Amino acid sequence: MMSGTRMEGVRLGVVRGISYGLFAPPDVFLPAARAMGAGLLRAYVYWAQVEPEPGHYTWDTVDALLAQLDGDEEVWLTVCSSSPWATRQSTNFLPPSPANDLDAYAEFVRRLVDHCAGRIRYWQCDNEPSNTGLLWAGTAEEYVAQLRAFHDAVKASDPAAVVVLGGCGYDVWSSPEGSEQRRFFDHLTDAGRDSFDLFDAHLYGEPTRVPDYVAAARDMMRAHGYEKPVVAGEHAGPVLFEFPELDAAIQQVFATAFAEPQATQSTDELAAQAGRDTPERRAMAALYARVEELPPRLRMFMDGCGPELEAKRHRINCRQLVVRTVLALDAGVRRLAYWNLAPEVAGWHDPYQMMHLMFGKLPLLDFEDGALTRRHPAAETFALLAERLDGLSEVWRIDVGRPEAYVFAIERAGRARLLVAWEHRDWFDGEEEPPATVLLPWPAPVATAVDAFGDKPDVRVSDGVLRLPVSATPVFVE
Repeated sequence: MMSGTRMEGVRLGVVRGISYGLFAPPDVFLPAARAMGAGLLRAYVYWAQVEPEPGHYTWDTVDALLAQLDGDEEVWLTVCSSSPWATRQSTNFLPPSPANDLDAYAEFVRRLVDHCAGRIRYWQCDNEPSNTGLLWAGTAEEYVAQLRAFHDAVKASDPAAVVVLGGCGYDVWSSPEGSEQRRFFDHLTDAGRDSFDLFDAHLYGEPTRVPDYVAAARDMMRAHGYEKPVVAGEHAGPVLFEFPELDAAIQQVFATAFAEPQATQSTDELAAQAGRDTPERRAMAALYARVEELPPRLRMFMDGCGPELEAKRHRINCRQLVVRTVLALDAGVRRLAYWNLAPEVAGWHDPYQMMHLMFGKLPLLDFEDGALTRRHPAAETFALLAERLDGLSEVWRIDVGRPEAYVFAIERAGRARLLVAWEHRDWFDGEEEPPATVLLPWPAPVATAVDAFGDKPDVRVSDGVLRLPVSATPVFVE
């Protein structure tokens, strides 16, 4: 049975980050996101930010977000149950945990939704709850109980709002059938089936696996006799776990970094740990101490990797942004949010944090003089992609007789048909290979092309046939 939450058209979007207004005063970020063509904005808010004490509500952060809306965008708010007084685990940041009193939790959610007065379309109950210990300190059963309270409170306040299941992440996709992570999410899709409208699948890992991840999300629901739309609240790359040859080195760093039990990560605790000699910092310092002997595929994720490796990582980032998006669209996903827009705090980063090694180079933007004005190359690719896909109504893959060649036709309302094409090659070394040529019927006398970097490759039309060069870099043709 297919459940129908209507989502008109396609929205490409961005996630502000894992916090907003928590580590620094809330910044103005929506104009920069709009300027890239983002039509979907996802942000986080924590229970501690809204109700720091029982019955005492503060709206500064929420109002700073609402003040930036102009009504054209769709907004997705991930609400994390982190509280120093109201939850099992006392913290204002990570990990969220079960509420001590579900009625108090429901009242907080209701007040939050009421305050937003219909301006937030998507409401998400926590994020990646199967990532237990870091992003959820509870059981699957406890998450479902909280999800039910969340759903009922949201719908009571705003019946038109859409409730999103906590994201299904790479920890689930990379785990075998029968694993703890799979069982966790299977319970959510079964017991929580009446308490969400959209299934959030996070699309990390090898980009060509995106269709498999979307299909797996649908299979989870179909196994229990229903199906709801799949959205992608996060996608990005490259990330370390796309390169299996790096597993041994990374697992060694993880084992050393997390040899001691992990405490809560409140803002005060994180501030106290900054610069301190912790197992994590010792492990990362040891990794940096032998940077010259590390493989280039690992070094490109590290600070100070050199301009050539830095530029290569940016090129991979741009290519994967297009590839993940197009493959997700072809799989029927109509809402996608890139992880992430910008650093959490202006002027601060710590290369000796594991999370910086994992995700620190993914932001599209950075701060200059306190404003989000510095665009990384992937931001330009995002803007190009958003413009080319504007008005998308249909997408399908064209069989050109070569499985490694990905060619898609995209229909756009009021615009000419668009082709997007690339060849799947090794993400790191494949750019060195010369382009292959794909021949396609072409009714027009000419064709224009631009690739993911904004360059204009040579495409030729002769006797009704388009000669299209395909390489690791996606190209748009119309």
